[in-house]
Amino acid sequence: MTRYFKALPITAVAMLAALSGRAQEQATSTATTGAIRQIPVSDQMFRKTIWRAIDLREKQNRPMFSDGHEISRVIIDAVRRGELQAYKNDSLTSTFSPKEMASNMSYALEAPISVDADGGDWGGTPAPKSTKKAAPANDGWGAPIAAAPAATKRVPKKDASGKILKDKRGRTIYTTVSTVAAAPPPPPPATSAEYLPKEIYQMELTEEMIFDKKRSRMYHQIKTVSLKLPSTLKSNTSGLEKTIATFKYSDLVKVFRNNPQQAIWFNAQNDAQHKNLADAFELWLFNSYITKVSNPSGDDLATQYGSEREGLLAAQQTAADLVEYEYSLWSF
Repeated sequence: MTRYFKALPITAVAMLAALSGRAQEQATSTATTGAIRQIPVSDQMFRKTIWRAIDLREKQNRPMFSDGHEISRVIIDAVRRGELQAYKNDSLTSTFSPKEMASNMSYALEAPISVDADGGDWGGTPAPKSTKKAAPANDGWGAPIAAAPAATKRVPKKDASGKILKDKRGRTIYTTVSTVAAAPPPPPPATSAEYLPKEIYQMELTEEMIFDKKRSRMYHQIKTVSLKLPSTLKSNTSGLEKTIATFKYSDLVKVFRNNPQQAIWFNAQNDAQHKNLADAFELWLFNSYITKVSNPSGDDLATQYGSEREGLLAAQQTAADLVEYEYSLWSF
């Protein structure tokens, strides 16, 4: 009997260690996804990764893109402050520095128009020079304006070696110099510029659709949010959509909560009831369409169905199929 009671503490410690190790393993497996709600893998009966496109110009998405409070502006400013970490893609394995992200959202400026020596642009005919003599400057009442005296001062005169010169009597030789500082050279012309927050109106969202068997409900876990450079911008000479940077959704929620005056979802019906962007995402107060669902080849819907038009039709069908699948879970 004594041996039995002695074995109980050892068994209890072993069981606690095993449970602790299992809980740590489950937490680690979901900690890097970027989602704010961690669902243990053992409780996930169904999971599907979905990519969604968000156009901030759409009417339903404009509250996230109000003047001065654009979600793109909130994110960019947070990166510049060092409050938010940018990633290169939604795998969240490689990071961007603020300088690299700024370079990624910049475009080359057009070269300034050169002017020929004779005044003509690109070799054109120069403008005719006026032969009329300019009228003298006056004070507005007809009286001429007296020229302002030049600002000067007397300084010792020096030779080439920097030694102060003196006359035969040993007196220092002075010279008069102007005290007006020379104008600084003009800064070099800018060769690039950053896109404005209003021009970055495309975003991509990745989510995991997870059925939690313990709670018997489907969760839509947002993992990442990416800023996209639209292909339709005139300054985007490549004509291709490009990912500027990707961010963990959990990091974005912290930024939105820490900056409530800037990160607002604009309520057009009542200025006293603006919402935080974190609440807008949690309540899904935005419109999006599916562009990709996890598949063995990793292709998006447009590639799978052969064209952008067919991809949009497939996105609607895919959304309906996912809703029907969730509904069918409760059918007996």
